[in-house]
Amino acid sequence: MRRRTRWLSILPAMVAGYLLLVVIWAWATFDTVTAHMPAIADAPLSARQTQILLRVEDPAFFVHHGVSLTSGQGFATISGAVARDLYLEGADLGGAGGALQALYRSVFACCKRIDLGRDAMAVVLDARLSKARQLALYTTHVYLGTHNGRQIMGLSAASRNYLGKSLEQTSEEEFIGLVAMIKAPNTYHPVRQPAAYATRVARVRALVQGTCKAHGWFDTTLSHCGA
Repeated sequence: MRRRTRWLSILPAMVAGYLLLVVIWAWATFDTVTAHMPAIADAPLSARQTQILLRVEDPAFFVHHGVSLTSGQGFATISGAVARDLYLEGADLGGAGGALQALYRSVFACCKRIDLGRDAMAVVLDARLSKARQLALYTTHVYLGTHNGRQIMGLSAASRNYLGKSLEQTSEEEFIGLVAMIKAPNTYHPVRQPAAYATRVARVRALVQGTCKAHGWFDTTLSHCGA
């Protein structure tokens, strides 16, 4: 009992120390990881498309500082997704920074649902990278399933491959369909899983139109919507 009590008393300090180390590492390596960012223009979205994307994926994007507890948010923000891509899946770092990168990659691969390291990285990223740049990176690199044997990355590529048109040419309904895929693009695949895709689109449409709301922070499935 005493040993358990001792561990419970020091656990918060261990977590705080771990997160402080992540913040220091993320801040120190920011220039290095962002030097490998792709050269892209601003997010190719209209104002309405941006509104739809954020309503579904990150409602508080323009006001939070990397993390959010907004209803329907789930575990990840757009800032968190971009931080993961840059810090964990981007260029390999060397030296002590590389050793810590390898550690954080293994922790995230093992325990991403409980590890707060990515959230710490997201806070640093949000402090040093504009919201416009974050949105542009997310929009052009979000994973949207596998089609014809290759991975589809970004909303523009998804529009071309699944709809046969540019993102600018999509109707609101078509764009909602693309956004609906983001949660699990191979589960809600419009070609291979049309029934699951149609159900997901109906639920997301109800959310966008305001006829249904998420039931709490973890409700990203919206299973009660679109019935």
